[in-house]
Amino acid sequence: MPYCQLNVILDVGAPRGALNYWKSSFLSSLSDEALRTMIDASRAASRRWVLFLEHFHGAVTRIGLTDTAFPHRSEGYNLLVISEWMDLKENDTCIAWARDAYAAVEPFMGSNRYVNYLADHERGDEVVTAHGPNYRRLRQIKAKYDPENFFHMNHIIRPSP
Repeated sequence: MPYCQLNVILDVGAPRGALNYWKSSFLSSLSDEALRTMIDASRAASRRWVLFLEHFHGAVTRIGLTDTAFPHRSEGYNLLVISEWMDLKENDTCIAWARDAYAAVEPFMGSNRYVNYLADHERGDEVVTAHGPNYRRLRQIKAKYDPENFFHMNHIIRPSP
């Protein structure tokens, strides 16, 4: 599948103005028990709440751990718990489902995180974990090319002191 086609795959179900809450981590394994737990969590889901499983394999695993900023090169699975809604009155209910579903599968999660799926409130250690062994080098690059910290939004690499 071409990247441009893959990149918009989730857009179909995301109407303009939709509110959303995501949580995500890589699974340490895809065991029968983990799958049963995901199925149970999805039974409580509404039409707009989903569990999305990404399989990392093939070309992504043939690149060295430090060859790019993205350090996740082992074959495995990343699980996204996605809650989406349109009405502000549903905030608490929809966020609670995502947090509960994530908590149910958390025992099967590994320590790796994908930086693009970190929540806005996740800073510091989560960002370091998401970049793994590449974080130190990325801080050096940040200090060289963005010493004024112009790119300071989202889950940034902090410049080296």
